[in-house]
Amino acid sequence: MATVALFSGQGSQYEKMGLDLTAQTPALKSIYDTASQVLGFDLYDIIENGGAETLGKTIYAQPAIMATSLVCLEAAKRRGFTYDAVAGHSLGEYAAMVASDMLSLEDGFQIIKARAEAMEAAANAADGAMCAIVKLAPAEVQRICSETEGYVVPANYNSSVQTVIAGERKAVEKAAAACAARKARTVPLAVASAFHTKLMQPAADAFYQAIQDVTFHEPKVAFYSNVLGKARTDFSDMASALAAHIVSPVRFTEELEAMQEAGIDTYIEFGPKNVLTGLVKKTLKGVTAKNCENCETLEGVLAE
Repeated sequence: MATVALFSGQGSQYEKMGLDLTAQTPALKSIYDTASQVLGFDLYDIIENGGAETLGKTIYAQPAIMATSLVCLEAAKRRGFTYDAVAGHSLGEYAAMVASDMLSLEDGFQIIKARAEAMEAAANAADGAMCAIVKLAPAEVQRICSETEGYVVPANYNSSVQTVIAGERKAVEKAAAACAARKARTVPLAVASAFHTKLMQPAADAFYQAIQDVTFHEPKVAFYSNVLGKARTDFSDMASALAAHIVSPVRFTEELEAMQEAGIDTYIEFGPKNVLTGLVKKTLKGVTAKNCENCETLEGVLAE
């Protein structure tokens, strides 16, 4: 048996997420304290009192989700939880880097601060959008995007029946309408722009420059990559790899299949909501998939 710790992506945030865990175990608040020192604002207060609109802004959402994910993981580790691999969806890869000891907690938040600032600036400069296409094969979604006027591409390969498209807002709307005409369900995403597309190239360039002095270590457990769709084995130039991550599609379906082939049979998602848990259940058969986002779900994970 082998276990992977999975980490939530942007868009899963909600007010007061994970705070019951710090009420139960006050020592966990040190994660928020470290984050706040690096970020220059009180992250705990943003999560507790900032409201949904504030928390939805990229500069707050990214560190807030990462901190919540790491609090959930630490709560489980304090109760004996162990894992053999890590993976995250988009933003979640950064929590995975901290969880694998590739990055220190401080460097993790330093990097997410630079990423969030670069992506927010790029989002403000481009009218981009993202939309989930459900119940249509990825190849069909890809074909529709290629035939749509303007710039729109598959950005997240989430499961065999869910692909997120992204690009210029009008092009995304046209492609989504074409998908809907083929009986697909379309769900516009509440994000600031077209993440994981060329519209984020200015963010990738700025981010690359900002993280040149960060020290990356070899991870202590297997690390699965969105860009590669499999385990990453070369960690020699993570600055370039992470810059590419911002403008490359998320190959999550391939990652999950690679994990199962490697013998992983237990998938535990740490962080707000249970989006990745749902994707695991849709993609893989014969595995255990659970999420941990609060005291109640923590007990469910530990009961295994």
